[in-house]
Amino acid sequence: MTKAPLLTPVLIGGAIILMLNFSVRASFGVFQIPIATEFGWPRAEFSLAIAIQNLAWGIGQPIFGALAERFGDRRAIIVGALMYAAGLVLSAFATAPWQHDLLEIAVGFGIAGTGFGVILAVVGRASSDENRSLALGIATAAGSAGQVIGAPMAEALLAYFTWQSVFMIFAVVILASLFALPMLRAPQRATRAELEESMGTVLKRAFKDPSYTLIFLGFFSCGYQLAFITAHFPAMVTEMCGAVDPTGMLAAIGIETQSALGAIAISVIGLANIAGSIYAGWAGKRWSKKKLLALIYLGRTIAAAAFILVPMTPATVLIFSLVMGALWLATVPLTSGLVAYIYGLRYMGTLYGFVFLSHQIGAFLGVWLGGKLYDIYGDYTMVWWVGVGVGAFSAIVHLPVRERPMQAQPA
Repeated sequence: MTKAPLLTPVLIGGAIILMLNFSVRASFGVFQIPIATEFGWPRAEFSLAIAIQNLAWGIGQPIFGALAERFGDRRAIIVGALMYAAGLVLSAFATAPWQHDLLEIAVGFGIAGTGFGVILAVVGRASSDENRSLALGIATAAGSAGQVIGAPMAEALLAYFTWQSVFMIFAVVILASLFALPMLRAPQRATRAELEESMGTVLKRAFKDPSYTLIFLGFFSCGYQLAFITAHFPAMVTEMCGAVDPTGMLAAIGIETQSALGAIAISVIGLANIAGSIYAGWAGKRWSKKKLLALIYLGRTIAAAAFILVPMTPATVLIFSLVMGALWLATVPLTSGLVAYIYGLRYMGTLYGFVFLSHQIGAFLGVWLGGKLYDIYGDYTMVWWVGVGVGAFSAIVHLPVRERPMQAQPA
């Protein structure tokens, strides 16, 4: 029998959309200082807008998952891209905090429509059983590839354009992702029993399962840590890191300021996560997904605690970025794969969407608390330690998950 191919048009098209989506999303932290400086806002103002974006992304994820399963994946992606681009364009004209807050709702819903919940469900259904975990890892890694280029691209564009113009450019980038849509033709791989079940039946069974609750709770810290770092790490490095040696290797390749180092740190995280996500997808086929998730959260906890306990230098920033990057989105193929393995493929997008809501509640708190506690204490140390604590919580909470398929019950 011919072995099913790993690289399919669906995987390639989904990877392109995720890469462009995350290249823009990962850049918002670079705009913290320019926007706050132009309007004279405290750090919490634009932080709240990014926090609202993350929360809207989480709320929108199960909605777009359900829309994709009801009306078709490609229609849901088109709606998401249009909302994403519209939110960016209108944000370029916003001059008050409440305007940014409101418009970031559209951006957040747009990210949901073009992000992991919809795309990973398409990739998962299009992949064979033996390739599914690795395919999810490759698709996740594509999002990291976008992160590699997103923050440095924003930093470079801000040297020549206003932040408003950069938002307009990024809106065009999002619309360009729609050229990959014709590749997203996923066959239906759900079992007959899964096809006969209603969405309500599947959701009711999952919500009654303690393992689903544990997966939901465990994804919270992932969102907290990732969103805080994406939104605040460039500013944190700019303000707290030691100076870049003007005669050193970093200066020789053009990284001469802490601001440039902060932007490149996000890129390094994304670069390391390309390997981390692919490896996590490969490992998820061979070992227990829940145990791998517990190890990833433990590794993040140790890395974050060690980083804040030592003096921050360009070297420690880069080392932390490499370590954190290897663990960054490695949780996504494992969490989405765990949901698909336990509850089936038919409503994977919706079920993963609800789990992802927990991720984005954590993201909201990570971004908002980052700005709020910064304004209170004058630095990011306190909110960083909160992240260490929630990481330890997630390492523990995955261990009781019962990792075995639940049988579909046809009506």
